[in-house]
Amino acid sequence: MPPNADPTKANGHIDAASETTPLLAAPEHVDTTNVQKDSIPNGHQDHPSDLQADGEQEEEPKPMPYTQILLLCFCSLSEPVAYFSIFPFINEMLSRTGGVPASSVGFYSGLIESLFSLVQMVLMIFYGRAADRLGRKPVLVFSLTGVAFATAGFGMAGSLVQMVVLRCTAGVFAGSVVTVRTMISEQTTKETQGRAFSWYMFVRNVGIFVGPLIGGGLANPAEVFPSVFGHIRFFQDYPYALATFTAGAVVLLPALISFFIIEETLKRKLPNEQSAPAPPLSTWEVLKSPGVPTVLYIFGHIMLLSLSYTAVSPVFMFTPISLGGLSLTDQQIALLIALAGASQAAWMLVAFPPLQRNLGTGRVLRGCAAGLPVFMALYPVLNEMRRAGWGAGFWVAAVGGMVVGSGVAMAFAAIQLCINDIAPSSSVLATLNALALTINSGVRAFAPVVGTSIFASGIKWGFADGHLAWLVLIAWGLVLNVVCWYLPEAAEGRPKPRAKAGDEDRGT
Repeated sequence: MPPNADPTKANGHIDAASETTPLLAAPEHVDTTNVQKDSIPNGHQDHPSDLQADGEQEEEPKPMPYTQILLLCFCSLSEPVAYFSIFPFINEMLSRTGGVPASSVGFYSGLIESLFSLVQMVLMIFYGRAADRLGRKPVLVFSLTGVAFATAGFGMAGSLVQMVVLRCTAGVFAGSVVTVRTMISEQTTKETQGRAFSWYMFVRNVGIFVGPLIGGGLANPAEVFPSVFGHIRFFQDYPYALATFTAGAVVLLPALISFFIIEETLKRKLPNEQSAPAPPLSTWEVLKSPGVPTVLYIFGHIMLLSLSYTAVSPVFMFTPISLGGLSLTDQQIALLIALAGASQAAWMLVAFPPLQRNLGTGRVLRGCAAGLPVFMALYPVLNEMRRAGWGAGFWVAAVGGMVVGSGVAMAFAAIQLCINDIAPSSSVLATLNALALTINSGVRAFAPVVGTSIFASGIKWGFADGHLAWLVLIAWGLVLNVVCWYLPEAAEGRPKPRAKAGDEDRGT
């Protein structure tokens, strides 16, 4: 195992071991009582893990503002609902409204689905910098309002060009994800952020589930619900408007909540304060800060694995057994996907907070990384069990593997906490999150195509019984294991040392 960086120099400054810093952040022989905040380089004065001033006593642990955190989590519904709501009907809409021939529907549906992420990727850093300069709240309200109206209007598109323009417009306003993550980070401490981000990840999964339900359940209302909508000419002319209006309303509600209830979290200096704030770091300076490139690479690697898996697994379940799949029915596929989603939510809500608190972020991340290749290896094994006719044994392995293997999803919350902890300054926390989400948007734009193409190639070549895609994912998972051992010390999120009996009497 490679040695960790010197803990006394993480993030380019010396940290005092305290309630808000990782365990053993500074060795006992280092005297930090006379270190002034002004001596900390690179504008780090306002980072949560910065030193206390001359002999200043630590503040009492800050309680988590549950109402604000839950409202911010609710706001996180908007991006996945806006992104996924068109998936159930986009192919039909392209053929029926856009006039696209059947042979080209697949290409254009993939293009329109990806445009949201591609435009979002280009503008994500802009939103991060704007949130660092103007404040989190105005950027959040602006983003949510814009994506609400763009999503609602998509159902009224009357041509392929209008569909492309409206999808790009929705991507232009998709900056809420960076501000929500940043605001949750600023509302929590090292002791409470694990729980808060487990809620955040859970609600985003709910959005991924709700978005397609809205799109699929409310498309073609005049035909599906003739007694209610059959006589309304508008829904006959615009058969997808009800679905997109509803999705837009789901996004607009968080915008109103953000405007009226959610509080600003960016801390600014008061006019009467004498010390001038250090100039904010540029995006390039943030990217070059100690540990940031490593953490961002790990983040991108995890996203590549997860998004490729998400694209490949449903196709694998549908593919005939003889070609390397499972040959499951639509209902069986839906059951396994729902089981995986429920299991991920349980791991995230129940297991992640205590594991992160007691083991530390780095250990949880490495544990998930170790489980990823094993989880990927489950799928070719399941195919071989189907080939061998192991009926009951197959279902026991499939269900048990889904439930246990879904624990690797805790890596998403763990790497987010690593991003928070590696930030060189809280004044550029939104910028750092924007860099991470730019990577995420870019990976989301091409990973599904790459994953399914590798799977299709494996079937075409007949390589290893059609298991080429899973062998590639296992290899990527093994590489992730190696990289995770280079996680910077500042991102380890080590647990706070437990107080020993008599410590208070000895003044420790």
